[in-house]
Amino acid sequence: MNPHLATPAGKPRARSLGILFDGEPGPSNAITDVPGVEVGYATLIEGDRVRTGVTAIHPRGRANPGQPCAAATYSLNGNGEMTGVTWIEESGAVALPIAITNTHAVGVAHEAIINWTTTRHPHLADQWMLPVAAETWDGYLNDINGGHVTRDVVLQALDAARGGPIEEGSVGGGTGMNCYSYKGGSGTASRVVGYGAESYTVAAFLQCNFGSRSELRIAGVPVGRDLTDDDPLGDWFAAASGAGSVIAIIATDAPMLPGQCKALARRVPLGLARTGTTGSHYSGDIFLALSTANAGELVFGFPGPEPDASSYGSLRFVSWQWLDLFYEATVRCVEEAVLNALCANAEMIGRDGHRSPALPRDRVRALIGQA
Repeated sequence: MNPHLATPAGKPRARSLGILFDGEPGPSNAITDVPGVEVGYATLIEGDRVRTGVTAIHPRGRANPGQPCAAATYSLNGNGEMTGVTWIEESGAVALPIAITNTHAVGVAHEAIINWTTTRHPHLADQWMLPVAAETWDGYLNDINGGHVTRDVVLQALDAARGGPIEEGSVGGGTGMNCYSYKGGSGTASRVVGYGAESYTVAAFLQCNFGSRSELRIAGVPVGRDLTDDDPLGDWFAAASGAGSVIAIIATDAPMLPGQCKALARRVPLGLARTGTTGSHYSGDIFLALSTANAGELVFGFPGPEPDASSYGSLRFVSWQWLDLFYEATVRCVEEAVLNALCANAEMIGRDGHRSPALPRDRVRALIGQA
């Protein structure tokens, strides 16, 4: 099975619609194309009210949670939560795994990352831990106040993380999410960037829970204006059409300074805009970009008694004048990740009979073919 056209479970990806995306994807067209990055899911679909879960991302794999990566964050709109951002801003780095879940499970996810780290990697327990736990709201389909995401659920996601092709759509933290009033959720994509004699990967993972139906654009075509029928979420949430949230994790193995990571994070909205959204006051749009290069150069922990000749650090980084190559890759990854989250999905009915229809792929294929 071609991983660019379908997920491991056989769910269609956006390229199966015949969309000709720009740029060269990595082998799996996923965030796991960045060497060392691993992704795990815990998906909860139970009875007629539970539609939620947890996504875990290990920037350097499950074996290396304490080795920091250069990192930065950017908030397009702040009606959301991502823990740990003040320390990332202060230190220019992130360590430990990252969890993405629903709005009311952020505290559980934060605590569970600490528990996982102290249990699996006890040598890190003597240092402070300020993990990243982020969220979007799944209360339309999910009993969000029911406490269904527990420590054990988060640990399951953290331990399940692997490299290679990964699932998309209604999995992990994306299980109960909606996008452009269709079933949304988890989406990912990658691009290979040539840099002199080297090649690097830039990749995105998004939890998509945003956008009003009429805004949707696919391959530059404003398909949403012809798909305004069958919009139960839009009818239910008419007072704040387009509200919702999106969490984006951008990863690259290109050597980057923290300021360059922030520059990548600031490009995420350009990719989102290609799919039609103009953002919302009631949306939490928070983005984290990180570089897995310069392993061992960024160090957290308490210093020795006195600095000496070895008490210096150094970071190799791409030249600022060539960052446009990486900006372009970021924007392209984000756009495709959103569309993958939409395509790799089926209709879902959740709490109180609330229904989220699937993107009508045949109609979309016809609309973009006519453009």
